[in-house]
Amino acid sequence: MPTRSFTTFANDPQYGAACTQLLKRVEQRQLVGFTSSHVLADVAHRVMTLEAISLFGWPAAGIASRLRKHHAEIPKLTVYLQAIAQFSLLGIQVLPITQTLIEAATLLSKQHELLIGDGLLLASMQHHSLTTLASNDADFDRVPGLTRYGPV
Repeated sequence: MPTRSFTTFANDPQYGAACTQLLKRVEQRQLVGFTSSHVLADVAHRVMTLEAISLFGWPAAGIASRLRKHHAEIPKLTVYLQAIAQFSLLGIQVLPITQTLIEAATLLSKQHELLIGDGLLLASMQHHSLTTLASNDADFDRVPGLTRYGPV
């Protein structure tokens, strides 16, 4: 089952069960799932850094900088490759990010006091007429007309 194998890549003790349940519902077509290409890239980055922390015994603080300095270790990391390869099996549609969306994101970030990554997600959602979001980020609660579902 793709959901089980995907979530084992970064099984969070606090949110893992809720995230697994959400992914199962998408995979079973009970929900339609979307994400943006920039979020998927963030997922790949996070899985890569978590594997580096685990595999090399490095501290989480400054992990990206440590990977840059020890770039010869990057080819030893494989979990992020597997995670992204399996992502397509979940049935989540990946929405592209364009310059127009990035420009809209800057305005939305300012308007709703969001970091640019969150503004970019919001711009993508608005562009595709999406109004519900699965996220633990309460910053999205400042956006009128957006319904956020957080993990339980």
